Amino acid sequence: MAIDGFGEQSGKEAGLLVVEDDPSHRSVLERAFEKRGYRVKSAGSVPQALEVLDDWPAGYAVIDLRLPGSSGLTLIPPLKLGNPGMRIVVMTGYGSIATAVEAIKLGAVHYLAKPVDADMIERAFQRMQGDQSVTPLAQRLSVSRLAWEHIHGALADYGGNISAAARALGMHRRTLQRKLAKYPART
Repeated sequence: MAIDGFGEQSGKEAGLLVVEDDPSHRSVLERAFEKRGYRVKSAGSVPQALEVLDDWPAGYAVIDLRLPGSSGLTLIPPLKLGNPGMRIVVMTGYGSIATAVEAIKLGAVHYLAKPVDADMIERAFQRMQGDQSVTPLAQRLSVSRLAWEHIHGALADYGGNISAAARALGMHRRTLQRKLAKYPART
C-alpha cells in the first residue's frame, strides 16, 4: 500500500467518491476505477454525496459541476473540511472560466471539460502544479461567450442560487434559467 504526498492511501486502499447525476456515466466511472483498485462509492446529488461521506472516508473525489438542486462546487468546502488532503477533480459539459476559477479557489486540483474518462481523471489527480506551456487563445471571446462567462460568474458569486444571481444580473429568474439551459456560446 503506497502513501501519496497528502497522507492519503493510494491504489487499492484509496477511497474515491464519484458524484455524477447521469447514472450511465456514473456507472462507467465506478467500474473503471474499481478495476484500477480504488474503493468506489457514488452519488447522484449533493445531499446523497454528503450522506455517503458521513461514515466513509475518501481520499479522492470526482464531481460533476451541474447536479440536481445545486452546483457541484458546493460540495468542495465540506469535502476539504473533512479531509484537507483530498484530491478533487471537477468535470463539466458546461464549462466556463468563472466556474473553473471558483473550483480551483475552493480546493479542486483540476477542472475537466466532458467528455472525460477514468484515465483523464486519474492523471488530473496526480497533477501537482499548473502547466506553463498552455497557450492563450489567439482570438478574443465572442460577445455571446462573454455573456455566458458573466452569467456563470454571477451564479458562482451567489453559490449557485439562481434567484439571487438573476436579481444581481437584473433579469427574471426564468430568463436566467433558459440561458443556463443552453449550451455555452462558442468562443
